[in-house]
Amino acid sequence: MRRANRIRFDVMILVVLFSLLYLSLRAEAEAKSAVPIEGAKFSVSVPLKDNLKSLIGKDVIVNLRSGKTHQGFVKAVGDDFVHLEKLSGRDFYDALVRIADISSIELKFRDMK
Repeated sequence: MRRANRIRFDVMILVVLFSLLYLSLRAEAEAKSAVPIEGAKFSVSVPLKDNLKSLIGKDVIVNLRSGKTHQGFVKAVGDDFVHLEKLSGRDFYDALVRIADISSIELKFRDMK
């Protein structure tokens, strides 16, 4: 009988502790809010090339028609190609991507503060 009571007591303590932990983590998450990142914008009324030009210096993800993706910083945009530098996951690599092969671009618009 004593052992069963001890187990119930331990379980109750664990439930209370996990509940307090959950509530504190939830309150912390609610205290943070999403704020817009300065200079992050798309314009649907201009060509992809002009959107890329406005993102020079920004970290973007470029999705190609082949299904491959490249993540890096836009260094330069020409008539037919975009130069991505500091590719994610590939130290010391850059990429020259043909704009005609790009199906979409992704950009981080909001950050948590």
